[in-house]
Amino acid sequence: MNNQLKTSVYRKESFNAAHRLHNPNWDDKKNQMIFGLCNNPNFHGHNYDLEVCVTGFCDLETGYVIDVKILSDIIQNTVINKFDHKNLNIEVAEFKTLNPTAENIAFVIYNLLRNKLPDDLELKIRIYETRKNYVEYPA
Repeated sequence: MNNQLKTSVYRKESFNAAHRLHNPNWDDKKNQMIFGLCNNPNFHGHNYDLEVCVTGFCDLETGYVIDVKILSDIIQNTVINKFDHKNLNIEVAEFKTLNPTAENIAFVIYNLLRNKLPDDLELKIRIYETRKNYVEYPA
């Protein structure tokens, strides 16, 4: 660590996945009313854009907060390989009991990546479900 101000490094990735927003505690009518088209029993898909922000102090020897190649590999191995071209409800264990909303997807990705990064680095996840809609965790 050094006396510099903290710096943020961003990495963008994307993945394609299907999901269905559905609360099993509600009847079909309420699920349809709350989730609309996103409650399609045959699922629907999105081209998600993922932005990972890592913040910390630059290493004095490398000048890096984190080597972007290492960050990219962590994201690929931990998130993209797990989520890309998958049905989130069926194929991703974290969503077996968790509704795969964009908010919950960001939360899950945060927890997956948090375990792979050094504790002294801050992490923020931004996930774009559409060009116009995105969520950020933590807020």
